[in-house]
Amino acid sequence: MVIALAGARGFIGSALATSLAADGHRVVRLMRASPGHGATHPASVADSIAWDPARGELDPDALSGVDAVVNLAGEPIATRWTVTRKRRMAASRIDTTALIARAIAAMPARPGVFLSASAVGYYGDRGAEALDEMSSSGSGFLAELCREWEAATAPARDIGVRIVHARFGVVLGRGGGMLAAVLPVFELGAGGKLGSGAQWMSWIARTDAVAALRHAIAADVVRGPVNVTSPNPVTQAEFVAVLGRVLRRPTLAPVPAFALRLVFGEMADDALLASQRVYPGALERSGFTFRHPTIEGALRFELGR
Repeated sequence: MVIALAGARGFIGSALATSLAADGHRVVRLMRASPGHGATHPASVADSIAWDPARGELDPDALSGVDAVVNLAGEPIATRWTVTRKRRMAASRIDTTALIARAIAAMPARPGVFLSASAVGYYGDRGAEALDEMSSSGSGFLAELCREWEAATAPARDIGVRIVHARFGVVLGRGGGMLAAVLPVFELGAGGKLGSGAQWMSWIARTDAVAALRHAIAADVVRGPVNVTSPNPVTQAEFVAVLGRVLRRPTLAPVPAFALRLVFGEMADDALLASQRVYPGALERSGFTFRHPTIEGALRFELGR
């Protein structure tokens, strides 16, 4: 297959590109055009397409011959949310998704599938409620962002392209994501639960996340929202205890909720302290098999422990 990929340099996108290429698929990376040159400027990297999301420029002809389009682009959310930061987070997701969807709709011969990232933040803070793809959206900035992010695929959906909204949980792997942020602290023995630790955490090993994306690209029965999460969500306190056991380090330094709110503001309640007990119903119904369904097995594999 020929797969166009936006976000190929990211934590998940780089792993997906490597996996696809290893199996003989051709990955065409969407690369931001050089400043001042626009999307028509030739990209310097082989097998790439130049585009300019800020200017809304992506030539539909450049996607000719592509079998699938995957959009994993987006500004990081793990920072204090200022008005400017929230605007950039939204633009990097909603505007880029809409641009790709419009380009797909303008193609005479369209790809079979457009897979675009979303997140379990769609469900909001739901306590211990069991959630799947049929559950309603929640409240808060992340939930609203995810709704608009998914809606931005409409131009491609409306002309019959199969759409997959990959609602990612916390992706666990060395070198990026949550583990990159917390490992240095935990390896020093200074890690601990966030807030009460009772909040549910929906997670997935990066190896399984990549496999799930490849499954969603190839399986025609997979469409609409797809929770990219393990079938075994855990509480935050359980995650901390298991990580400490895997690293053989104590986890006796909890971070109180008020301290998180002081440092991160709105992001603390909307992300760090939010509880989402999400299950991957769509993946399981379509026959996907997880290699690392338990938190301890996933951490040991991803961390080489």
